[in-house]
Amino acid sequence: MTFSNLGLSDAIVNAVTARGYTTPTPIQQQAIPAILSGQDVLAGAQTGTGKTAGFTLPILQLLSTTTPAPSAGRRTPVRALILTPTRELAAQVEESVTAYGKHLSLNSMTVFGGVNINPQIRQLKGRVDILVATPGRLLDHIQQGTVSLSQIEILVLDEADRMLDMGFIRDIRRILSLLPKQRQNLLFSATFSREIKSLAQSMLNQPVLIEVASVHPKAELISQKVYRVSRDRKSALLTHLIQQHNWYQVLVFTRTKHGADRLSKQLSHSGIPAMAIHGNKSQAARTRTLAKFKDGSLQVLVATDIAARGIDINELPIVINFELPNVPEDYVHRIGRTGRAGSTGEALALVCADEYKLLADIEKLMKRSVPQEEVPGFEAGDRLSPPTRNGAAAPQPKNRETRQGQHSRPQTSRTRSRDADGTPTESRSRGAGHPRPTTVSRSSSGRRSSH
Repeated sequence: MTFSNLGLSDAIVNAVTARGYTTPTPIQQQAIPAILSGQDVLAGAQTGTGKTAGFTLPILQLLSTTTPAPSAGRRTPVRALILTPTRELAAQVEESVTAYGKHLSLNSMTVFGGVNINPQIRQLKGRVDILVATPGRLLDHIQQGTVSLSQIEILVLDEADRMLDMGFIRDIRRILSLLPKQRQNLLFSATFSREIKSLAQSMLNQPVLIEVASVHPKAELISQKVYRVSRDRKSALLTHLIQQHNWYQVLVFTRTKHGADRLSKQLSHSGIPAMAIHGNKSQAARTRTLAKFKDGSLQVLVATDIAARGIDINELPIVINFELPNVPEDYVHRIGRTGRAGSTGEALALVCADEYKLLADIEKLMKRSVPQEEVPGFEAGDRLSPPTRNGAAAPQPKNRETRQGQHSRPQTSRTRSRDADGTPTESRSRGAGHPRPTTVSRSSSGRRSSH
């Protein structure tokens, strides 16, 4: 199977080849023909599966071979809208659109918060065929009358599960109400929770169902290890491991923004170049930090889950969970930043006593146990047994921290406030359901419409 076999033009195939890709991934093999046929698509696909090209390539093909509908005004209408949950992911998607469409006469741009809105307003006055946006900033433009969605032909919701976790459902429904009834809808999600199924039912018309996102084969490509350690020794152990192994381009996950800032400062004070990235950072600061991490001048990047969604680095060597996430699926998303595109990777987790239940939930999801060890001088110091092979949790001490914090059933998403692009500054996400076995079903309808 080649990209030419999928019905893409030579101009697009040449651009794809220039990026070093010759064989389409499973999600691309199934999604591209379905999208080219004009059908709605509901796709289960995790980050690292090639899903971005899975929808950008056929969108470029469709728009380059059709003529836009006449516009009432002088401005060329926006024809395709791609919604993403974070600024970084929006920038990454638009970069792919630009790279794959470099031989086509199509224009694209991205709009997100955290930056001055005026340059975006000026650019929107010109021709924009494909708009990549975060929900909050897009609504800002709509309120100011600087963008019209009245002639959108194709809508993409990318990482829809994360958008719902971040509290964007009301924004999404408001945007949907402003779109033409007749359009093609593409929904990509790593998991199919009840909320995702409800959203899909309300916006998709007889969709092609594509599922190639089983978390288990993905996790199998990654070498995983757990270091049991006391909570107050985690930072020292992390410093020791990085210095002992001389690791570079290390991505470290924390649960909170404050924790990311604190850990990056501790590492820097130990002589390890480290910076934090999270929703409270300005867009300029986030962009600079990512650039340093990508070019190798920054040794360690400490990130929260939301900020890390847009990090796309080929063959990222190692991911470290400084703290385990409350939602097991988030662990798989985190370690999926390494071992991308079929390559192997390494994922480590520093686990203290009150995280054993979280570890048991993760092992149950992956249907495998993660090897555990202790580093001399950094022993856990507790008398608890680690989770058993069948995933049962070890008994936990009834201390204040345990009672308050770690639950196997996370709370329903609850947004308190948002930053400039609509990213919640405080939120609690709800776990999504397990992906179902790989299936592909096609509808006989090729209509572009939605309910």
